Amino acid sequence: MHDAIAKPASKVPEVTLGFWIIKIAATTLGETGGDWVTMSLNLGYAAGVGIFAAIFALAVRAQVRSTAFHPFLYWAVITATTTLGTVMADFADRSLGIGYPGGSSLLLVLLIASIAIWYWSEGTVSVQTITSARVEKFYWFTILFSQTLGTALGDWVAGTDRGGFGLGYELGAAVFGAGLAAVAIAYFTRMMGPTLAFWAAFVLTRPLGATLGDLMDKPIKDGGMALSRLYASLILLAFIAICILLIPQRAGRHPGNEEAVS
Repeated sequence: MHDAIAKPASKVPEVTLGFWIIKIAATTLGETGGDWVTMSLNLGYAAGVGIFAAIFALAVRAQVRSTAFHPFLYWAVITATTTLGTVMADFADRSLGIGYPGGSSLLLVLLIASIAIWYWSEGTVSVQTITSARVEKFYWFTILFSQTLGTALGDWVAGTDRGGFGLGYELGAAVFGAGLAAVAIAYFTRMMGPTLAFWAAFVLTRPLGATLGDLMDKPIKDGGMALSRLYASLILLAFIAICILLIPQRAGRHPGNEEAVS
């Protein structure tokens, strides 16, 4: 006689089109929200890192301690990584004085190290296997480094200072949008596996969000829309909440979620 024993379901959502829509909005919110605290409130990058690191720690703790997938909690943690990633990237690029190339290189090394340690420990970095607290912690720190790297890349491409390429916000958004399209084509034509495609897309959506956020709140003379960072953040927050309510979401399934055992 065989009894079905179900493995614990993942606490991250299935990766669908709706997932990426909310992800881009959350990354854009991370840019406007992070800049509001560090620039508009004049608290500075070091203070911003401290504030958002505390929020990130609390959010991750709540997520790891939860026993099921909760959409609002999950996306709250994602938003915490985007805001912390914004101020961490700005701190690396500007306060450390290493510019956009130096900051991006440093953050790329940290992201690769995080993925390598995760893979060495678990034998995979697939989001479909996040069903334990230990693996979930690897996931969230890798997410954080990917968000931070994405911010630095966005600033490097769009910015004119600190070694930036100076492409501007609109062209920068187009560049990263094209990168995402290339990843999607590679995935659907099976030139790229699902795990690599996920992490490539996750990194690229961050600079896309960063350039969109800058486009919203930068002065018109600099190619932006001159929206208040606070108002832009509130608009994005409302949009994310509406998407979470309207776009169906369910927890991802662990491969072989149900097994028959004697």
